[in-house]
Amino acid sequence: MADKNTATCKQPAGMVAPVIDSHRCEGKEDCVRVCPYGVFEVRKLTDDERGALPFFVRLKVAVHGGKQAFAIHADQCHSCGLCVTACPERAIKLTRIA
Repeated sequence: MADKNTATCKQPAGMVAPVIDSHRCEGKEDCVRVCPYGVFEVRKLTDDERGALPFFVRLKVAVHGGKQAFAIHADQCHSCGLCVTACPERAIKLTRIA
């Protein structure tokens, strides 16, 4: 029997992937908490990742602890949309892979 989180899943794994807008993400970890498949992690940005961001986004990232979300297991996404709904910055979109 599916739990309440997996019951809303719309696709088998590998059909869609979450895409995180690094200009919006503030690393609040809501996506990590709601994802039933462990797709996300929040970690500190590397110097190269931080350097690739525009100046004002770097400032925002610094204010929020230098962290952002990453879809480290995007291939496990089942398109439930819980992460999209939970993200307070609206930084996550689900994109069809193939």
